[in-house]
Amino acid sequence: MVKKKRKKLSVDEVMGRAKHAASIFKQFDQEQTDRIVKSVYEAGFKNRVYLAKLAHEETKLGKWEDKVIKNVIATQLVYQDIKDLKTVGVISEDKENGVIEIVQPLGPIFAVTPVTNPTSTVLFKILIALKSRNPIIIRPHGAAKKCSVEAASICYEAALNAGAPEYCIQWVKNSTKAQTLEFMGHRKTALVLATGSVSLVKAAHSSGNPALGVGPGNVPAYIGKSADVPFAVEQIFISKTFDNGTVCASEQALVVRKCHEKEVIEEFKKRGAYFLSEDEIERVGAISYNKELKVMNAGVIGQPAPVIARMALVNVPPDTTLLIARIKDVGIHSPLSMEILAPILAFYTVESFEEGIEMCRQINVHGGLGHTASIFSNNEKKIRYFASVMNAGRILVNTPASQGALGGTYNMLQPSLTLGCGTGGKNITTDNISARHLLNIQRIAVRKENPCVEQFSQGTYFDESINAEDI
Repeated sequence: MVKKKRKKLSVDEVMGRAKHAASIFKQFDQEQTDRIVKSVYEAGFKNRVYLAKLAHEETKLGKWEDKVIKNVIATQLVYQDIKDLKTVGVISEDKENGVIEIVQPLGPIFAVTPVTNPTSTVLFKILIALKSRNPIIIRPHGAAKKCSVEAASICYEAALNAGAPEYCIQWVKNSTKAQTLEFMGHRKTALVLATGSVSLVKAAHSSGNPALGVGPGNVPAYIGKSADVPFAVEQIFISKTFDNGTVCASEQALVVRKCHEKEVIEEFKKRGAYFLSEDEIERVGAISYNKELKVMNAGVIGQPAPVIARMALVNVPPDTTLLIARIKDVGIHSPLSMEILAPILAFYTVESFEEGIEMCRQINVHGGLGHTASIFSNNEKKIRYFASVMNAGRILVNTPASQGALGGTYNMLQPSLTLGCGTGGKNITTDNISARHLLNIQRIAVRKENPCVEQFSQGTYFDESINAEDI
């Protein structure tokens, strides 16, 4: 690992180094680029367990075993997805229409990474940046600096060993809010790649530079009439307990048809879920969500269910896996209906499909627009309708939402640790972000006159008596 003593650099110095690295990186061919990417992938994958344990030790969030899987998704699955992507030179040539597409790197990328997925997000963002020949500066979350910097350091050493330009990877271990904003808005920053709080992503989008950020994910999971209930509960359980619910695509609320209510409750209880009383719901809500600031309380993020229960002075069995709150309302006044990245689930019972759709839409509107929605159903018509009315970039069918939204495990979505939320989440795309989003595409257009224009004189267009159907 790179262990050189690093002096404190100014924002201009860091960006100057990145800009110089960009000028060198731009000259690399596909073979050189792919050799670097492969070396970084192999180093990240080799250290998947070490980095997962380091992240858990530092942040005290989630489970190190699940963080290993996140690191695998961020390295192996992402690498397999991007390794054959052409990111240098001509990528397509349409001889018939005379259009040639050439890709170019963007330039220095400033990347903000979260406390919930610290090492996996660093590994992921570095891989897609290097694949597209873009230098990257990592700004880790303050509570995950050690593990994030270690992940970046491992990647940097591997990149240098494979011939990458010096300073193609940098990291800012300590930065003030003002410095972070300065990086985002710096004239040499080509793109801000932001994963973090709503306010941070908003700042990225307001920086004056292009930004790819993500919105919050208040994910509803609808269990329909045709659903296989034991299977649905198993999949939701797999997802919501994954790293103690720290994935932004994890289910936040269950919307259950009345005909399945009893069976769903029984199935969750079989798996160690604890259903809160009305008084307990109020207590857990009070310590889980800050109504004034309209954000989840950091103290419950990624904590085991028994720990959260103790914080709320609720007695639960020591082997409790999930805390489930049967509630009716959605909104700030009902805090457990909001996004909380912990093993806590809201539970709604509905009489009909129409009522279920409306409930899912309400949940989605309150903090999850554009992100993800989940449905368990075997009725194709109902699935399509659900997708058509939900404002979500990912509609997951019969799938654990955490793993499903990240892609590449339970479906063939592009593996990613940055999930676009479209205009609903104030993002530019609903895609799972990857290397292809970090490229500029030039188009060479040779002269080739359009036949439909050729066959008419200008006089045709100036004659107001001629209508479209006459042409």
